[in-house]
Amino acid sequence: MDQPSDSHRAVHPHVHDPESLRRIVNRLSRIEGHIRGIKTMVQESRPCPDVLVQIAAVRGALDRVARVILDEHLTECISRAAEVGNIDEEIAELKAALDRFLP
Repeated sequence: MDQPSDSHRAVHPHVHDPESLRRIVNRLSRIEGHIRGIKTMVQESRPCPDVLVQIAAVRGALDRVARVILDEHLTECISRAAEVGNIDEEIAELKAALDRFLP
């Protein structure tokens, strides 16, 4: 996974609401557990349709987390960039991330 450079982090600190961060981490933890469950299903040779249904559930959960993160980015990071005057850079970064994220 690509990581932003240290110089980028200095320009764009990601300071998020602790409660929101907790909710996102909790969601990701549940998804992690769900994936472990799918792995167990495969190891136990459970029926393929059952496994696929669980994979679809994980995809949906990941999409919901992505939506929460995108919403926060738009409301927090983009707003902050507009205030400090680097909105064009922030929008370009968001567009690049969306190009990698969306099919």
